[in-house]
Amino acid sequence: MGVDVLPTVLYSTMMGVVVSAIFSATTHAKKKQNYFLIGLLGLLLVHILGELYIFSGVYRYAPGIAGFQLPIRMLLGPALYFYALEAMTTGSNISKKSYALAFFGPVLVIIGTLPFVLGISPDEKLALANPATRDPELWRIAKLTCLFSAVTFIVFTFAYLFAALKLHSQHRNQLMDKYSAIEQRAMEWLRVMMILWGLVWVMYTANYVATFTGIKWLSLGVVLPVLELLILVAFTNLALKQVVLTDAEKVDPTAKPQPRVSVISVEKMEEIAHKLRASMEVDELFKDEDLSLNRLSIEISISENYISETLSQCLHTNFFQFVNGYRIDEAKQLLLNSDMLVSSIAYEVGFKSKSTFNSAFKKLVGSTPTAFKNAK
Repeated sequence: MGVDVLPTVLYSTMMGVVVSAIFSATTHAKKKQNYFLIGLLGLLLVHILGELYIFSGVYRYAPGIAGFQLPIRMLLGPALYFYALEAMTTGSNISKKSYALAFFGPVLVIIGTLPFVLGISPDEKLALANPATRDPELWRIAKLTCLFSAVTFIVFTFAYLFAALKLHSQHRNQLMDKYSAIEQRAMEWLRVMMILWGLVWVMYTANYVATFTGIKWLSLGVVLPVLELLILVAFTNLALKQVVLTDAEKVDPTAKPQPRVSVISVEKMEEIAHKLRASMEVDELFKDEDLSLNRLSIEISISENYISETLSQCLHTNFFQFVNGYRIDEAKQLLLNSDMLVSSIAYEVGFKSKSTFNSAFKKLVGSTPTAFKNAK
């Protein structure tokens, strides 16, 4: 097997992207989350080097280290989770136990691949690359090693990926209890990237298995490296632009969920609900694009806890939905009774961007603002 040119070029480009991102993250190392980003990028770099090792044909000169990236690749899931943990939680000092658990994956793969690593000589490994020279028994060991590492990688990595997605959901729900605008704080890009990374890792594993088993319909050729490159470019750019959230915007991992029981009377909640409605309908506080629970609390002289309880127990909503409901109602009136541009209406009623307005409007009304306006 010679040089596979296109994958070699693509993975070389990926290597450049990662090295550049590591350099950029290092210059902003005062952000603690960037240390975890650098660690994740370093692991991705090892993965990329492992692919280059094969596609560039270098394995022919050092077949003894074939598969060197397999144990290290097991750390991708934990590294992504640790990055999310640092970015979205307060005081996230990761315990030694968590680190030890993360290294369980690489240790497991090392143990599982020992028959291939120690039981097959470099020359025999090189012979396995050619169907005409491979030994059937050694090839069987290679396939079993491949399947073991592939299954272990998927199970271990997705356990951390699901944990990270659950953390993001908790983070987003907390923001909706405190802020009327969450797009800059919710790190939605990270959720999308985690899903895309999960898809790529499944595809990579399928492609890896196809290489050893000869199942051609699983082989993805250059499609996989192209997808990896696109996702890698998007991820590094978004991660480097991500601002550090304040502790108020992060999840408190030590806080335990409180039961939804009322600590104030129904009469008191109805009184607070009246003040909340007045603050929106009369004072039009919803037009403040940065309106927060804290700001509203100060404006109506009611504690944040009491407001949250009233929204939950009496009005059956959260702060985000409560405020944006008024914004959408006002937008509907302007769409029906004025000649204002949709973009102008979005800012007029308190949204920070037209895209956020369109998304919220469609979710609540069932159509886009433009379609709603044209239907009048």
